Amino acid sequence: MSGMNNQGRPTAAGEAGSSDFETFTGNKGLRLEEPLIFELDNPGATGVDLDEPEGYEPKLGAFERKARIGLPGMSEPDVMRHYVRLSRKNYSIDAGLYPLGSCTMKHNPRLNEKMARLPGFADVHPLQPQKTVQGALELMDTLAHWLKELTGMPAVAMSPKAGAHGELCGMMAIRAALVARGEGDKRTRILVPESAHGTNPATAALLQYKVDAIPATADGRVDLAAFKAKLGPDVAAIMLTNPNTCGLFERDIMEIADAVHEAGAYFYCDGANFNAIVGRVRPGDLGVDAMHINLHKTFSTPHGGGGPGAGPVVLSEALAPFAPLPYVVHGADGFRLVETAGEAKADGSHPFGRMVAFHGQMGMFVRAMAYMMSHGSDGLRQVAEDAVLNANYILASLKDHLSAPFEGPCMHEALFDDRFLKGTGVETLDFAKAMIDEGYHPMTMYFPLVVHGALLIEPTETESKHTLDQFIGTLKHLAQAAKGNDKSRFTGAPHFAPRHRLDETLAARNPVLRWQAETPKQAAE
Repeated sequence: MSGMNNQGRPTAAGEAGSSDFETFTGNKGLRLEEPLIFELDNPGATGVDLDEPEGYEPKLGAFERKARIGLPGMSEPDVMRHYVRLSRKNYSIDAGLYPLGSCTMKHNPRLNEKMARLPGFADVHPLQPQKTVQGALELMDTLAHWLKELTGMPAVAMSPKAGAHGELCGMMAIRAALVARGEGDKRTRILVPESAHGTNPATAALLQYKVDAIPATADGRVDLAAFKAKLGPDVAAIMLTNPNTCGLFERDIMEIADAVHEAGAYFYCDGANFNAIVGRVRPGDLGVDAMHINLHKTFSTPHGGGGPGAGPVVLSEALAPFAPLPYVVHGADGFRLVETAGEAKADGSHPFGRMVAFHGQMGMFVRAMAYMMSHGSDGLRQVAEDAVLNANYILASLKDHLSAPFEGPCMHEALFDDRFLKGTGVETLDFAKAMIDEGYHPMTMYFPLVVHGALLIEPTETESKHTLDQFIGTLKHLAQAAKGNDKSRFTGAPHFAPRHRLDETLAARNPVLRWQAETPKQAAE
């Protein structure tokens, strides 16, 4: 039996590294074995010679270092080769389709990177006099303007650093508004649908609210009757994700907003999935009071690997006065930052405080602005349309081979469950590991929790039909193999990755977080 590898070349069964011998080097062709950098330590082989300092007098007392600093001695070529070889072990959007989602697992135009590296943006310092950074402040003000235009909201807080940070900002603005009207102690409950992002209840709990879950209906959306039954004078807000984590648009969104407002509460919308509706729907028109926007998702800013991110929060007229410091204003003398409560109160605002020491993520702002300007209004609308089109193409192509938990089309994410694996002995995790052998990073697994054994695929708008067809063909092939009793292919996967199946339970319970010359065999690495 033969198939197609990830480059489209026919491969015979058993090829791609399934040899019955080990090489002397541990390498498999150009798939090089690479030790940790500490294992490459070669004392004396450094790229720089440093003379011993003359007349040095230690001033650290008992804290003076008594042993080697612990950095490996290596020549410059060895260091370069080490990191280049490591980079080849990392799956990236530059290598292939990334079905995990849009948190930068989509193409980030290099134009944005070029703009972010321009002098005056890349080297700006937060403590510079404001008169020397007028261009940076103008860009922040312009970006804020377009975020308000795209969302239909009158105000935006630019300083939050990521989505969850933005959630915290929006909920703190809601709390400040409740306190201002004398209901801060009275309204203690936050309603959170089961289809919301996991950070939503975490944010509410962090602010010491009681989290009250709202169940989902059989079609994956908020149970409207259950929601209305939970409303009461102690409800502070609802935190709802739309489109939700099932990849579905909440059809009753406006009725939900009306009911929340009638109960005297506020509507927080998780905007992590805004890329599915940007240019098509304005959250402000739906009755939303606060929503964070992940610039690193909707507007392409690189966020993979832990940061940096940016999560501006748009606010309704009711919450705008409570936006945090600092914020940009402009007048006859140019642009300036309002940084104190006294200045803000002079403008009629009542900020709840500061989220961060400084003013936001300048590089993220530049990239997002470049993305907006290069796309224009029609281009941003097409981004959302193509994201939804690609997801529905995957859903329609795979629903007869995998199993979809909900009927009908989706938004920007195609959701499947594990019913198609019933009786095969293959689990969701096994299926995902087998995708690695095919040259793909797995999709989001076991989330959302409302679906058993979930497989959540977000292809993003940047993938071509040719690329999607190859991905679809791969998943069909794997589903067929699982149903054909080829269990060992899955339970032992990945077979062809630099590292095979790890003991993930042991790794979680007994992680090795620091390199040791002799790592205990029983510890997971």
